[in-house]
Amino acid sequence: MLPAASRLRRRIDFSVTVRGGRRASRGALVVHLASTATEQSTTRPEGHTPRAGFVVSKAVGNAVVRNRVKRRLRHLMRDRLGLLGPDEAVVVRALPVAAERSYTQLGVDLDEALAAARARRPRGGER
Repeated sequence: MLPAASRLRRRIDFSVTVRGGRRASRGALVVHLASTATEQSTTRPEGHTPRAGFVVSKAVGNAVVRNRVKRRLRHLMRDRLGLLGPDEAVVVRALPVAAERSYTQLGVDLDEALAAARARRPRGGER
């Protein structure tokens, strides 16, 4: 389980990350990675920590399948929070094929997508 301070909860936090971040897709996952250092839309406590949120739609499967995918992704992301900067936020969106992926395969997809998102230039003309 992710620590409470490391979870994205509010819709605005998800929107800021998805719209202002870098996107990379690998296998069954799409990762949106954004720096929140200059984020004006949310209030954050002083001790900044990397944060993660997950989007698993009904296209992935029924409630049991969606929850299994979310649990796997939360556990995988917990081990990778140390790779993110203190002011970074990540949204992991599961594609329908994620329901058929094993834990190991999801881990590989997540690692590759995070690496690709970190290597890309920011969207929206930012530098």
